[in-house]
Amino acid sequence: MYKILHAITDYVSTRKGSWLVLGIWVIAVVVLTMAAPSARDYQLSGIDTLPEEASSVIASEKVTSHFESSDSLPAILVFEGDSEVSLDSLIKIVEGLTAEEIAGLEEIVPLGKLPPQATEGFFSEDQTTAIIPVNLESGLETEEIKSILEEIYNVVEENTDFILHITGPAGIAVDTTDLFLRADLVLIFATVGIILVLLVVIYRSPLIALIPLLAAVFVYQVVMQILGILGSSGLDFSTQTVSIMTILLFAAVIDYSLFVFSRYKEELKVYQDKHEAMKVAMRGTGLPVFYSGGTVLVAMLILIFAQLGDYKNFAPIFGTALAVIMLSSVTLVPALFTLFGRKSFWPIIPKVGENRVKSNSFWSRVGRFVTTKPIIAVVSIGVFLIISSINVQNIQYEFNLLKSFPEDMPSRVGYEVLEDKFNAGDLAPTTVLFESDSEITEDNQAELMDVLMDQPLVNNVRIDGMTEDRKAISYSMTFEINPYDTETLDALESIQDNKGDIIEDSNVDGELYFAGETASSVDDRSYNNRDLIVIVILETILIFIMLIFLTKSVKMPIYMMGTILVSFIAALGLGTFLMILFFDIETVSNRVPVYAFIFLVALGIDYNIILVSRFQEERKHHSVKKAVEIAVAHTGGVISSAGIILASTFAVLMTQPVQLLFVFGFIVAVGILIDTFLVRGVLLPGLLVLFEKDKQGDRLKDE
Repeated sequence: MYKILHAITDYVSTRKGSWLVLGIWVIAVVVLTMAAPSARDYQLSGIDTLPEEASSVIASEKVTSHFESSDSLPAILVFEGDSEVSLDSLIKIVEGLTAEEIAGLEEIVPLGKLPPQATEGFFSEDQTTAIIPVNLESGLETEEIKSILEEIYNVVEENTDFILHITGPAGIAVDTTDLFLRADLVLIFATVGIILVLLVVIYRSPLIALIPLLAAVFVYQVVMQILGILGSSGLDFSTQTVSIMTILLFAAVIDYSLFVFSRYKEELKVYQDKHEAMKVAMRGTGLPVFYSGGTVLVAMLILIFAQLGDYKNFAPIFGTALAVIMLSSVTLVPALFTLFGRKSFWPIIPKVGENRVKSNSFWSRVGRFVTTKPIIAVVSIGVFLIISSINVQNIQYEFNLLKSFPEDMPSRVGYEVLEDKFNAGDLAPTTVLFESDSEITEDNQAELMDVLMDQPLVNNVRIDGMTEDRKAISYSMTFEINPYDTETLDALESIQDNKGDIIEDSNVDGELYFAGETASSVDDRSYNNRDLIVIVILETILIFIMLIFLTKSVKMPIYMMGTILVSFIAALGLGTFLMILFFDIETVSNRVPVYAFIFLVALGIDYNIILVSRFQEERKHHSVKKAVEIAVAHTGGVISSAGIILASTFAVLMTQPVQLLFVFGFIVAVGILIDTFLVRGVLLPGLLVLFEKDKQGDRLKDE
């Protein structure tokens, strides 16, 4: 690997090689853009999450097999009036919608034909709110659904002065698509803008800002077209996944560009020839940068072992992005810097003979402090990390997807009106299916219903239907509180665990199945907990093994992985505390810990590798303390600036209209800053000083 990588970077550093590499990348971008579809053409608002063997999925398939159920797309029309909403006004709306013959509107409840007692359930207790369920044809495109909903709004506006909110799957689908269409542009422009500003401010050179961004644009276009090819071959990916991938791509390319340019700047102070300077720079940074990309790639590919669909979906998408990024870090990035040469750093151009790093710089002083007082350094940072980690036990999770969207989103408003005006449990009843080998008598039906009614938090149970052979019966079970609350999930999980006792107490013989939103959330929580454990263990082991090969040590990877894991827990604890303090966000999606772990560990190990690689390089000529001091002084500036840019880039996710991305972006930004300034700058160097031992004669080298 060393020889192959050095051969590549040596050739890229030549005049001919740098122009050839740039030409190949230009051709690749042009050909892929013209010949391949874009990933934008295949993005979905969401993908199937639960695996086929999940109990709620099996239950749903069982219900479908026993009872005729339409695969129509449901929507709920929620009406609010200044005073009472009358039945006559609703009937008028239904008649207007029926007369309009809206293409794609398959079914609407015929309120005018129902007996009075049957219509009571469509009105709130105070009569100020009413609902009308409708069904749309299945298989409609989002734009077609949007058009149907707009026609419904027009009919309602013509016939009444009620406020209408459309919720349910159809309303949510349209709203989320609109949200992400607007958010995509905001994300790209915000990411590029903040990177450009920070690079100019930190390095005070326009080309240093533009060269990494140019490389990132090349990589982005290649990745999006490759993903388009994969999408045309059947790979599904969500808009949310592409948003996170975009941030990862820009962040990683900028990071690796900074590592290359920082070492290149050092070597330009030693070598007059820009090609020779890049050759030496890439021999020092090429392997660490390539290895850094490799560890991130491994971290992403590990996700193929996850059970949940959205985690598994990360693997091919992020894996593709990282493969292209790794290739660019040893070809495109050094080629661009070589072509621009010393002009890259204008107006502060490095000259031969200048000091590589100033002895009075901030990180030089930090390096001296850590090497002279390593115990104080390690203990102080350790205490901070432990205190920050304590809050992890107080994290509360949210399982209602709608709560993650903006408060003014129409489908969320409609949902919250329903939650406020109607019984919260009725928002998403749980379907309970009982299968038996023998005929289910009326006594069996009643007895099973009574036992279900006695279960924790159950508010109501009613029979939904029975098969013709009377060997399967479906119940609709509602809870006393919101079907997405943690308490409700706990209650249903307890019921599922005790279903054997329920069957025995009901004096029946058969099998119980539970389907619906709450049952899906129970499965989702269970699989998420399993995936978190699997991902943490596998990523830790594999990255640890890779670090052993890189460092040729077993002891050093322990410091490197240990500090990363502690940093992740501290970021999660401190980040969620700050979310409450500054943004009044008290609950987070259960996806946040997994997302945060994947990125904080994968990206944090980059900085570990850069620091330790430089330490090992200096150890060939210096004692442990001096090598640590030099490594911190030389890498501290580029790691801290890269960390600031990386944290700011992930913070761009806070512009997204989904709370999950907002919280994830904030926590990762906090974690990167902790990792960059405290762990990489102080804790890890302190541990190296304390536990790495000098060989005989090493101290004499520095005396």
